[in-house]
Amino acid sequence: MIESAFVAGLVRVLFVCIIITAVYIISARNLLSIVSVYAVQSLTLVVIALLLYLLEGAPVLIAIAAITFASKVLIIPYFIATIQEKIRIKRDIQFHFLSPTSSLFVSMGLMLLVYIVLERVMAATGDRDNLFFFGAVLGISLMLMGMMVTFSRKRALTKILGFLSMENGVLLFGLFVTELPFIIEFLIVIDLIILVLLTTILTVGLDSTLEDYHKRLHRFHLWEDEVEVR
Repeated sequence: MIESAFVAGLVRVLFVCIIITAVYIISARNLLSIVSVYAVQSLTLVVIALLLYLLEGAPVLIAIAAITFASKVLIIPYFIATIQEKIRIKRDIQFHFLSPTSSLFVSMGLMLLVYIVLERVMAATGDRDNLFFFGAVLGISLMLMGMMVTFSRKRALTKILGFLSMENGVLLFGLFVTELPFIIEFLIVIDLIILVLLTTILTVGLDSTLEDYHKRLHRFHLWEDEVEVR
């Protein structure tokens, strides 16, 4: 039987890997690299779920690992990478509001803020050094970092990857805090939504910015302004 302390140490090492992948997704400009790092981030979550299974013995963790591996490590990255090979634009160098460097500093500040807030909330419980406390902090931080990608990038594909990173944050938070059956249902629904979004982007232009994307939606009569509705 594997020592619980050894498993917990491995989980903490994987927490560091999660932070590294999140930082790379925020700062990288190469789209294929971002997709690959997202797949690595998702694979790290799979390993964390399996390690938690060794600690807790809950069979539902195996189901979560299987769903995450199939959808986030294999299907979605392969789908995006296959389409990406067919377009000319392979870099996202356009940003809204914040540059990659500014986004990194803001993300570090948000991570520190989340740690301080949760530390005060859990001060009475004495669980501040608990593995589940750090999992909750990192899960919320990953959600916020994914949100930074969604807000700071212009290309539709990169925004989708930011949203996917936010979902990984929700998954990580759920592994340590919420009810696991709910997380399975959440993963299935969100992954279906993501696949629909990717299919829509493939139809009207994967390489477009958000503004160009809206124009193409106009062309396909999939988006109407309030003026037109009136």
